[in-house]
Amino acid sequence: MTSTTAFWLAGRQATGEDTFDVTSPWDGRTVGQVSVPTDAQVEEAVAAAHAVLEEFAGTPAHVRAAALDHVGKRLTERTEEIAQLISAENGKPVKWARGEVGRAVSVFRFAAEEARRFNGGEAQRLDTDGGGQGRLALTRRFPKGVVLGIAPFNFPLNLCAHKVAPAIAAGVPIILKPAPATPLSGLILGELLAETELPAGSWSILPVSNDRMPALVQDERLPVISFTGSEKVGYAIMDSVPRKHCTLELGGNGAAVVLADWASDEDLDRAATRIATFSNYQGGQSCISVQRVIADAAVYDRLLPRVVAAVEAQVTGDPSDPKTDVGPLVSEDAARRVESWVREAADAGATVLTGGKRDGASYAPTVLTDVPADTTLAREEVFGPVLTVQKVHGEAEAFAAVNDSKYGLQAGVFTHDVQTAFRAHRALEVGGVVVGDVPSYRADQMPYGGAKQSGVGREGVRYAMDDYTYERVLVLTGLAL
Repeated sequence: MTSTTAFWLAGRQATGEDTFDVTSPWDGRTVGQVSVPTDAQVEEAVAAAHAVLEEFAGTPAHVRAAALDHVGKRLTERTEEIAQLISAENGKPVKWARGEVGRAVSVFRFAAEEARRFNGGEAQRLDTDGGGQGRLALTRRFPKGVVLGIAPFNFPLNLCAHKVAPAIAAGVPIILKPAPATPLSGLILGELLAETELPAGSWSILPVSNDRMPALVQDERLPVISFTGSEKVGYAIMDSVPRKHCTLELGGNGAAVVLADWASDEDLDRAATRIATFSNYQGGQSCISVQRVIADAAVYDRLLPRVVAAVEAQVTGDPSDPKTDVGPLVSEDAARRVESWVREAADAGATVLTGGKRDGASYAPTVLTDVPADTTLAREEVFGPVLTVQKVHGEAEAFAAVNDSKYGLQAGVFTHDVQTAFRAHRALEVGGVVVGDVPSYRADQMPYGGAKQSGVGREGVRYAMDDYTYERVLVLTGLAL
């Protein structure tokens, strides 16, 4: 019989009146059963977070840093167990799940480091103007208020870590809502946080169903919302609370540009391998997976067969098998949607070079060319193992093709020319440009987020800490500077 996983209410375990099952997208088996908080328990968590706001902000840095260090250490110790859990509830191949645990360890390590140096204060002498003689300004940061963190299913541990760790580092209470499809990985963090000395109320992890979220989003005691997920939901949240501070990470349709100077056999082999790997890792369910390849005509004919061969070499199957590269999507509905988009593109004249087949929740790694610009696949985020390849003539046309999108999260540019790299950085309307590689690289300490409809604000530990806090100036008067 499946045991019930409790949730975390103001730092302690709790159970509600109802439960729901978490199932594997690979074989449909029940992975776990999760208890659901009642409305009264959600209210208790919000009230506790609001009440502890001042106390938590005043918690010594060493206490917060020690708690973050502890979570990172315990994640390391339990890596294999947690990786298997991620793989089971998400369908992510276990080799990628192990990498996700490693990244979460880094997030907590970075957060511990930032906690030790955050908010030391910036001094500014004001006697640079006559009216400021004898005055010194000291600027420090203070919480905007309790954070409501809403995490997605595709990185069910690491993207929970990106909500929780910066909040703890900055001394800001947080209520985390993990994705309904993958709550178990987020709830693991509660087990580890409960082993620390953080004040009660400073954190809660509540597996609340999506239909109950509007009330939480509207609650005035939660003035900061950090959301990662779909464009539709993210903008609906922002539109519903125009006076709140919202950070939205809403995805993209990542482009990898291969320019004419990336022309040796070794260059093209590397580009093809990286493109194939990172159009299909996580089943393509990553905001920065490669969805579009934009290749200069000088290399297109040599690159395309290499990309197709590298995609066909991806090992698909059981995500618990260490040899598997590509597992199922998060649900059969998700795979059906991808199937319909590919079919629409093919019906409109696109050529399917490989893949294009669905088996339950699994979708075969797929490559298309000649995709009409007005198809859904060309315009939206596919969030599946599907790749389109197009030919362009020259750098300017390549960069224009990247920008011909409502999204602007990250782009990859394969070039050896540093001048081209800087031109790409200036020209491309994205939050990040990765030179010499695909757009799918993210260092968890760097600012991460997009332009246009890819979102608002930045994640990355220090940048999220800034997002959760505001500057408050202290002016000292009558000093002998």
